[in-house]
Amino acid sequence: MSSPSSLLSLSSLYVLLVLISCFSGGYSSSSSTPTKIGKGYRLIAIEETPDGGFLGHLQVKQKNKIYGPDIPLLQLYVKHETQDRLRVYITDAEKQRWEVPYNLLPREQPPSSKQTIGRSRKNPITVSELSGSELIFCYTADPFSFAVKRKSNGQTLFNSSSGGSASFGELVFKDQYLEISTQLPKDASLYGLGENTQPHGIKLYPNDPYTLYTTDVSAINLNTDLYGSHPVVMDLRNVGGEPFAHAVLLLNSNGMDVFYTGTSLTYKVIGGVFDFYFFAGPTPLGVVDQYTSFIGRPAPMPYWSLGFHQCRWGYHNLSVVEDVVENYKKAKIPLDVIWNDDDHMDGHKDFTLNPNNYPRPKLLAFLEKIHNIGMKYIVIIDPGIAVNSSYGVYQRGITNDVFIKYEGEPYLAQVWPGAVNFPDFLNPKTVAWWGDEIRRFHELVPVDGLWIDMNEASNFCSGKCEIPKGKQCPSGTGPGWICCLDCKNITNTRWDDPPYKINASGLQVPIGFKTIATSAVHYNGVLEYDAHSLYGFSQSIATHKALQGLEGKRPFILSRSTYVGSGKYAAHWTGDNKGTWEDLKYSISTMLNFGIFGVPMVGSDICGFYPAPTEELCNRWIEVGAFYPFSRDHANYYSPRQELYQWDTVAKSARNALGMRYKLLPYLYTLTYEAHISGAPIARPLFFSFPTYKECYGLSTQFLLGNSLMVSPVLEQGKTEVKALFPPGSWYGMFDMTQTIVSKGQYFTLDAPLNEVNVHLYQNTILPMQQGGMISKEARMTPFSLIVTFPAGATEGQAKGTIYLDNDELPEMKLGNGYSTYVELYATMNQGTVKVWSEVQEGKFALEKGWKIEKITVLGFGGSVNTSALEINGSPVAPGTSNVELSSLEQKHLQDLEEDKKTTLKVEVAGLDLPVGKNFAITWKMGV
Repeated sequence: MSSPSSLLSLSSLYVLLVLISCFSGGYSSSSSTPTKIGKGYRLIAIEETPDGGFLGHLQVKQKNKIYGPDIPLLQLYVKHETQDRLRVYITDAEKQRWEVPYNLLPREQPPSSKQTIGRSRKNPITVSELSGSELIFCYTADPFSFAVKRKSNGQTLFNSSSGGSASFGELVFKDQYLEISTQLPKDASLYGLGENTQPHGIKLYPNDPYTLYTTDVSAINLNTDLYGSHPVVMDLRNVGGEPFAHAVLLLNSNGMDVFYTGTSLTYKVIGGVFDFYFFAGPTPLGVVDQYTSFIGRPAPMPYWSLGFHQCRWGYHNLSVVEDVVENYKKAKIPLDVIWNDDDHMDGHKDFTLNPNNYPRPKLLAFLEKIHNIGMKYIVIIDPGIAVNSSYGVYQRGITNDVFIKYEGEPYLAQVWPGAVNFPDFLNPKTVAWWGDEIRRFHELVPVDGLWIDMNEASNFCSGKCEIPKGKQCPSGTGPGWICCLDCKNITNTRWDDPPYKINASGLQVPIGFKTIATSAVHYNGVLEYDAHSLYGFSQSIATHKALQGLEGKRPFILSRSTYVGSGKYAAHWTGDNKGTWEDLKYSISTMLNFGIFGVPMVGSDICGFYPAPTEELCNRWIEVGAFYPFSRDHANYYSPRQELYQWDTVAKSARNALGMRYKLLPYLYTLTYEAHISGAPIARPLFFSFPTYKECYGLSTQFLLGNSLMVSPVLEQGKTEVKALFPPGSWYGMFDMTQTIVSKGQYFTLDAPLNEVNVHLYQNTILPMQQGGMISKEARMTPFSLIVTFPAGATEGQAKGTIYLDNDELPEMKLGNGYSTYVELYATMNQGTVKVWSEVQEGKFALEKGWKIEKITVLGFGGSVNTSALEINGSPVAPGTSNVELSSLEQKHLQDLEEDKKTTLKVEVAGLDLPVGKNFAITWKMGV
């Protein structure tokens, strides 16, 4: 082991090595000149650890007092944790610092601080890099910086060296201010850093603000820290026509600003540690697979959750809810789940029922009625527990000491019921108490899922508050969100008034504004200052545990606030949006971002939460929202009614778009299985399937469901056509399967009358569908059909697809338990012979359910309409001897095929009776 002095004498050698191996061909930097703080750190000792990592010490070079004193000695730990994941961890070498709790987000523990380095000569380091199978870590000793490279092509993915750059300085590490930057090439496309509403689309936009701090700020606020915190960036680069994607996670729950200049990215964080994880990709799907492998795979979802949901704040009594369900039925619009905002509660108190407006006997009778047909019921729960000595939930909370404290007493805030205390979900006793309250409530009302809202946490007041004497709070008149407690600001601690002000709420408001005071204390002395952005995440974990413990069923939880790993427990909706064309457009980018964040079950309030959408907008919104992974219409108390049956035209659009969604349920459910086993987003940007096609890197007005189903909606007022980008290949209309588009990678203008949405299926796909229905339970038992797509006009081709089926009440979504079936579907076309077949894993469940394939449709075949020699499972089928019919039809092309103006065909094999749970093979010949 080199001593500090001898290691420093080698620093010039290190710099030379690193300049050669890491930093050659540095990127140009921005011309802006930000304030640089200090001269960084120098590496004074480094050794290899028994687990194959690096452990080093960094010493500050020149102390300064900007944003507080420097931490003089840092510990560096570097490890290739898997072949495609690298960790770089920097903390105080002498004192333990706050980190995301390891029980909330399980991961490897780094070596403890206070490690002695340099006294042993066991494992001296004589090289300046640590190479893994996909990534290489390398460093410069003085001033300390590091780079991460891709091993296969030497590309630099992250480079913290300022290298004399004007755009950023060296590493800064103080108690309440951490700063680090990376150089970036100009052509890198960046995604992530949420949650925010991005007006420029899905790609990060240079010089837009990116602040991460969970906040109850309406999603109509652009470029503002919203409900969730996701400090992860996906970086997609096209190098000589070859795409490479990777991701960088900074696992830190403290508030932060991230500055993107176009050629650099700078993190400014107000606490915690630098805990970086690099995911090698190199495909976008590979990145999300690696990311969710680390943070937790997306939660299994029950089948019914993919149906349509209706909610409103302002369903004043049960009869209104009953009318809504009845009106959907009359309008023949599918509906699976009816929701209550807090209207069902007694005085806005959690886990209660209003005895007048939602009398329990009548509510139970209603629930029995809807449960019998397969519908579900979900209600809202806010974290704030009303301070009320006659309220059992509060009494038991006080008895069990479950609330966050300020100066030794439960911290007092105000939310809908008035004065509240906030449960501390970092406390194991709170988790047990919360589970017990959910159990008690479920005995009162057998709800099918829970909606956890206001969990940033939201507070209508700020600071230290008391219940006012001599006046009612709230008064019961006027809006319920006006603070009526007696409050005073808290600015007397460095936690309430930190030296660096993040751009909170887009206005640099104090970080304790309209939330829990940041000097309040959680379990084990943890400060709200550190744990703030974990509140909704910790509540999701506690709620998931509670629901799973009830009846052993698969939970459904919808959470407004999220953090890294929330997708393992909950779905998400994008919060309070507005009924505007702009908000309709923004909803696509936010949805796509959450797929990258590992929260694939996501959607926005269809038609807007407030104020009032126009009839035309609501038509267009359901045509997008019918294809959100989570599809729910929700509106504000003060908005006019906007259920989909309120307008005849919207009802027509809903029947069309939701009709297609319900036919696609087996495909969507298979996508939720893929999400659960590999993290693959349900809704994806086009670049996930077409990463070589640079034109789609910033596309934010269209999206894919899975690999190959593309939605191209109208997003502008008054338009009856849409200009849509079609990546190279053949695309087939889902509403009219004779419609064919052959693209070289170009825009096409498509007809889009008010009640129609364009959805297209890509070549080389087998798409499973059923016949649809008004409720997912009945739609699920209808016969299957398979849509097979080949490149238009081709005489050779192959296609594939999958179907996953299971008992969706079981907590696990997996094979091997006797209650699931997985089918791989294949098709080939070669020298005039078409073959479609399946390979079934664990067919018993599908056979018991009696699922059958009734029809197979093949699109894009080039040749004559003559078909012959049909065989099913090796047996010839003579015309007229069975119910099976083979027919063909010419397809229409939006643009003529240039190659020989070939005819393409839609071929159907109908009247089949093939068990889904059994291998099958069908062949026939086409005239060439």
